Amino acid sequence: MKIEILGTGCKKCKELYQRTLEAVKVEGIEAEVIKEEDIVKIMEAGLMSTPGLRVDGKVVSYGKVPKIDEIRGYLK
Repeated sequence: MKIEILGTGCKKCKELYQRTLEAVKVEGIEAEVIKEEDIVKIMEAGLMSTPGLRVDGKVVSYGKVPKIDEIRGYLK
């Protein structure tokens, strides 16, 4: 599984990254978690606001920092 945190490195982006790592750990899944901070790539993903969360190429959340339980749901 490939999980991408899309954001420019702001506080919310960092928080989403940490929550995502925690959700992956709790779920016990193997995943590659990447922080993508390149604004061009973020725009190519079609995001209007950050942070964004993309799982296996599909944007599942943007513009907010979901709770860990929400992230866990995206990973299932």
